[in-house]
Amino acid sequence: MCRVCRSLITVVMPCPISRLSKELKEVQRDPDNDVVLKLAESNNLFSWEAVLDGPPDTPYEGGSFCLRLQIPPDYPMVPPVAWFVTKVFHPNVNFDTGAVCLDILKSRWSPAWTISSVCRAIISLLTEPDARSPFNCDAGNLLRAGDVMGYNSLARMYAITEAGAPPFNDGE
Repeated sequence: MCRVCRSLITVVMPCPISRLSKELKEVQRDPDNDVVLKLAESNNLFSWEAVLDGPPDTPYEGGSFCLRLQIPPDYPMVPPVAWFVTKVFHPNVNFDTGAVCLDILKSRWSPAWTISSVCRAIISLLTEPDARSPFNCDAGNLLRAGDVMGYNSLARMYAITEAGAPPFNDGE
């Protein structure tokens, strides 16, 4: 391949390794308070691990949720695949596999998203579950039926037993 063609391909299809290296340096230089993001395997830029803090004022508060992200070879043109390693009771998280159903990881993906911003979006999803098209039908059905207390109780139980969240005091 000639030098002109190679440079043209680089402009059209950015190299995922340089992009991922840049993202890794960014999270190391300026870490997020609610997300610990690192490579899951040393020297493998295509496998990441995140520990997300459960958002305040949700049943997940105080928990630490482990998330894995597998980066495809054509990233950033194609989104990463994200799944929780920690069991999470949430309508947009498959209870068995931990797979995350989030529009930005599917039809609304943009190369402008980063691994870090994906993690922030997943934290936001924990805050604002979408019961309209659930991955976890039990969680979705509770919310659609208006049983927020039932949903919150189950989500909290799993946050305590699986993510190390402290139990709430009776006064809270």
